[in-house]
Amino acid sequence: MAILIDDEGGPATHNGRAGFPSLNQRSFAPFKISTVIDAVASRGIAPATVLDRTGLTLDEVRDPHTLTSIGQYLIACENIVAAGAEFADAFTIGSRLHLSAYGMYGYALMCSPTMRDFFDFAVRYQPLATPTVRLEWRSEGDVAIWRFREIYRDVMSSDVRTFLVRQQMKMTYTHIRDTAGADNLPVRALFALPEDPYATTDAHELSCPCLYAQEANELHYPIGILDQTPELGNRLTRTMLEETCERLIGQSRMSSGLSGEVYQLLLNAPSQLPSMTTAAAQLGLQERTLRRRLAAENTTYGAIVDDVRRKLAIEYLQTTRMSVDDVAWKVGFSDSANLRRAIRRWTGGTITDIRSA
Repeated sequence: MAILIDDEGGPATHNGRAGFPSLNQRSFAPFKISTVIDAVASRGIAPATVLDRTGLTLDEVRDPHTLTSIGQYLIACENIVAAGAEFADAFTIGSRLHLSAYGMYGYALMCSPTMRDFFDFAVRYQPLATPTVRLEWRSEGDVAIWRFREIYRDVMSSDVRTFLVRQQMKMTYTHIRDTAGADNLPVRALFALPEDPYATTDAHELSCPCLYAQEANELHYPIGILDQTPELGNRLTRTMLEETCERLIGQSRMSSGLSGEVYQLLLNAPSQLPSMTTAAAQLGLQERTLRRRLAAENTTYGAIVDDVRRKLAIEYLQTTRMSVDDVAWKVGFSDSANLRRAIRRWTGGTITDIRSA
């Protein structure tokens, strides 16, 4: 089953699962796709093969400011499986995706004061991490259980699905070791997949017995891991980073569909907001297509720009001591007078009112 492509070179629009980005929403740094390219290079799979049909170039993937989507990542995985990548490559990719590659989300996880906090945070803020499955966890008897619920399986072939399940298992295994240390190993892995010739590799890569044809994909750890303190645990730092992640999650939920993609694009450089033509190009669209699709979502590019400026200006005024001139520059106004007029239009009040609220 191939992932569908729309008329602009990206994956066709697919409804986002509850609380998760849509397949087309470009909200994520390209670190996962970059890791895939590096991991399969030794197998002779060229970057152009990995990126076929994604609408991305190698230069864009190497640029940390490029925004990518879940759909583009799924296409990259589909490409490498079709080109001969094996399930061993899924484990290689999972072992290379350390928490340090996940920005604020990864750093916050490493700073968790306890591993129970780690488990909770990983689930709550997972939509920040280019998710291909939905993370869940529970405690049951003497084990703490990660469950990996497949939410995009209807757009994947069986081979790609199996590849991504193994990759996710190894990623979680890697993240636990990054945080709690190399001695913390799972006691068993459950696969909602038939047993295949790679079963021996699974047990070796995950350092535990593996069971197949199960009801769910799960990784079980000793219950005692929940009370452990990560080496880098710091409650104050974690609280600060959680506030940042909460803001990022809130911003991603304020809009959906293409509006959400535009919103995230503008948040990356609010002091130098791109023209509609430039924004369309960055999203891989023609300007007329961007205008038409935003109209179908009952909004315009100008309205989203205005909303981004409003939210950021109010946040800066309420949470920082930046001068009014600095705030005006940060949100793309030429001077403080324009900001003051905008504040009056947005709120009916003044900058003093906002700062004293």
